[in-house]
Amino acid sequence: MMKKIGNLRGLLDSWKEVSQTCDDLAELYEMSKDEECADLTKTIENDVADLRARVEKMEFKKMLNGPDDACSCLMSIHPGAGGTESQDWALMLFRMYTHFFERENMEFKVVDFQEAEDAGLKSATIEVTCENAYGLLRSEIGVHRLVRISPFDANARRHTSFTAVYLYPEHEDVEFDLDMADVRVDTYRSSGAGGQYINKTDSAVRMTHLPTGIMASCQTERSQIQNRETCYKMLKTMVAEHYRLEEEAKRDARMAEKKKVEWGSQIRSYVLQPYQMVKDLRTGVETSDTAGVLDGKIRPFIDAYLLSTSEENK
Repeated sequence: MMKKIGNLRGLLDSWKEVSQTCDDLAELYEMSKDEECADLTKTIENDVADLRARVEKMEFKKMLNGPDDACSCLMSIHPGAGGTESQDWALMLFRMYTHFFERENMEFKVVDFQEAEDAGLKSATIEVTCENAYGLLRSEIGVHRLVRISPFDANARRHTSFTAVYLYPEHEDVEFDLDMADVRVDTYRSSGAGGQYINKTDSAVRMTHLPTGIMASCQTERSQIQNRETCYKMLKTMVAEHYRLEEEAKRDARMAEKKKVEWGSQIRSYVLQPYQMVKDLRTGVETSDTAGVLDGKIRPFIDAYLLSTSEENK
């Protein structure tokens, strides 16, 4: 709550500054008409362009006004049925998001990376710790569909694969008591193709909340104690969000974009063969630059989704 209040105060202060700048520019413009100074006119044009960019940025931040939008978050990626093809698709999405975070200078840490046996991944969890992380990324909650000629099919047939993306807001003060009597704790050796993200030791920890079946794993910290602490924090966040969504479901069957992901709730389609097209099924935004999208150029999809949900909530 305090973070949200702080963000709102910052936004209000920014609008006051913009309003003052507008008044100053209006006064400067009147002066330029009298003096007919080309340099002054150019200065005003540059200042107006800067002001327009500031206003556009503030308008975007104004759309991030949901109860959890200011939070950092956990992003979990899970392949659907389909074996190696789906697991490889999950890895492609994992790379797409990490590239996006790097492009946007968003601080992130891969806290779990479960490598699949042949190719791809079984699951991965990324912690994104920056202002408005949840608000920016909630557009990605749902099922992502891939259509391509599978490199794992000796007959070069076209396959359709699915991967689900879940998001969990990280609250600084989660008012939820996780009873460890309901939690099974397992330790194992870290593994995976996570490169610099993975600490390959015997210190990895997996916790399972038995009443819900929710699992959290951590293998990136230097010691088992650190992994256990991080894993507990992740599991607490996930279970608290699970129960919160259950309560929302009782009040609202649709649950807006925060609905629990089911395999029928496809949000975006990525077609690589027989043609190339990425299309968001909610906003209709599409592009033929599939290589760019898979390299992390997903901002147009995110912006369009936030704009559409903002207009729906007016």
